[in-house]
Amino acid sequence: MSGILYVVGTPIGNLGDLSPRAAETLESVDFIAAEDTRVTLKILNHLGIKKPMISYYEHNKRERGDVICDRIESGENCAIVTDAGMPCISDPGELLVAQCAERGITVAVVPGASAAVSALAISGLPTGRFTFEGFLSVTKKSRFDHLDSLKDEKRTMIFYEAPHKLSNTLADMYKTFGDRRISIVRELTKIHEEVVRTTLKDAAEKYADGGIKGEIVLIIEGKSEEEREQLTLEQAVQLANEFIAEGSSASDAAKQAAKASGLKKNEIYRELTK
Repeated sequence: MSGILYVVGTPIGNLGDLSPRAAETLESVDFIAAEDTRVTLKILNHLGIKKPMISYYEHNKRERGDVICDRIESGENCAIVTDAGMPCISDPGELLVAQCAERGITVAVVPGASAAVSALAISGLPTGRFTFEGFLSVTKKSRFDHLDSLKDEKRTMIFYEAPHKLSNTLADMYKTFGDRRISIVRELTKIHEEVVRTTLKDAAEKYADGGIKGEIVLIIEGKSEEEREQLTLEQAVQLANEFIAEGSSASDAAKQAAKASGLKKNEIYRELTK
């Protein structure tokens, strides 16, 4: 008889957030598929649990997925965990669940903390409708293409980001979205948990040289119906001048300001080059 894959949420920082059901599941399964076995071992030690583990991460997920599915089909139960939060969300476990679905293996969820939803809840921005965008690409063109596809998004947007990439990401977001509200949520559930509620312009300036550490979630205001009407030609030109001061050419600055304002690039460029 085939076993079950349990998708088990783990704490995103505070071990006290691990649910009793999650602990019971980790105790009861035959083995655990872990993103980093060293991280998961800390949780198991905290619970006093000894359990066989198999590493499952981005670069071995397909071959290990077949191994895990074979073991489950032979009758073993498996729990998949990530280093922090819910597995399979912006996470390699997504493929394992798909493989189980293809092979008719039962998948059960043991809910836990989610950094994206937790950050949204304390962001101070609208929560009724939102879109989770995960991590932006490290490739400049792909990153801009991703952001550009969202410039008219009306829902609140959620991104994950690493501290060493934050300054570039904020600058790119400001160029694409204009000066919208943003909440920078860092170190959720940990001692230094912090929410910085500001604007993209101020955030891009404040963190231009880094100066922020920890796990980061960015919550960005969606585009309002009035946003295009809020920027006059004079304001669009001022925005373009800021892009030029950051190193953009006049043509590129006009293009970025046009995207942010809804005005025509030629109008802005003409004013820039007077």
